[in-house]
Amino acid sequence: MARKTGRNTKARIVSAAWKLFYEQGYENTTVEDIVFESETSKGSFYHYFDGKDALLGSLSVLFDEKYEELRPQIDPEADAVETLVFLNKELFTMIDNSVSLELLARLFSSQLVTRGEKHLLDRSRTYFKLLYQIVRDGQSRGQLRRDMTTNEIARAYAMFERGLMYDWCLSGGEYSLSRYGAMMMPMFLQGFRLAP
Repeated sequence: MARKTGRNTKARIVSAAWKLFYEQGYENTTVEDIVFESETSKGSFYHYFDGKDALLGSLSVLFDEKYEELRPQIDPEADAVETLVFLNKELFTMIDNSVSLELLARLFSSQLVTRGEKHLLDRSRTYFKLLYQIVRDGQSRGQLRRDMTTNEIARAYAMFERGLMYDWCLSGGEYSLSRYGAMMMPMFLQGFRLAP
């Protein structure tokens, strides 16, 4: 039970931090603001994070929370491509509405230079587990190609999704990420459909 409570505390801190980063900006958000918003303590904060900068790598936690929230909405009988398009649309809508461009860009830049854990590539994340499940099910039902492994397809999807986010950052957020993803992701995923 202590492990689950700890996970909930960390998730509350992460959620509060990213909400405040979006509303107030990264520079204007203090650790005290995060502790107050998350209804935790400074001790809890420093148990999980060395400081505010350490939270930059935690955006993947926020994304995984979104996937956990979406999991019950996924129809197990739905087409795999449609399911992946749905997940992408929901994630990109969340980014459009609650993740600042500056912070997403900081996350990408920090992942490029870090020598330690690369959160965006962590295969133990909910994100990758869900992708593997959807792709594996799509392959077993004859919806997705079988000449590629589940890992190859899931990895290509994740790479394309990161590429769309990275391009959005490079473009200074001049367009809606969710609308652009809704146009591009279905075209990309058609290449993984099993030919009739």
